[in-house]
Amino acid sequence: MASMARSRFNEGPGPSQRQLRVAEVIRRRLSDVLAQGDIHDPDLNRMSITVGEVTCSPDLKVATAYVLPLGGDGREEALEALRRNRHDIRRTVAKGMALKFSPEIRFQIDETFDRLDTTRAMFADENVRRDLDND
Repeated sequence: MASMARSRFNEGPGPSQRQLRVAEVIRRRLSDVLAQGDIHDPDLNRMSITVGEVTCSPDLKVATAYVLPLGGDGREEALEALRRNRHDIRRTVAKGMALKFSPEIRFQIDETFDRLDTTRAMFADENVRRDLDND
């Protein structure tokens, strides 16, 4: 897990402004597509999936969407449904965007929420609170 976080957040000089803009446009459009049920798959449409973040490769040909089903349950089923419908999702997302090429969209589970829970638990620990209060 730590290596994934490292590769996701600490690569080189960081993403360009263009990568950030395109990633945010993809994130919004993907969120809309999933919320509106534009993909005709009953398994996918019965799930409520949050798109936490999208990152783009420097050439903008690959976008990685970090997703999490509402409540965090059914992660593998959500990934399977998203991956099974990736071509339809790519086509539908691309319709609402003004890009020369539509990027390949890859899906991964967003572990940010898990890390937040771990961090909250750590700060709730009596020893940690005592150390923080001493500072």
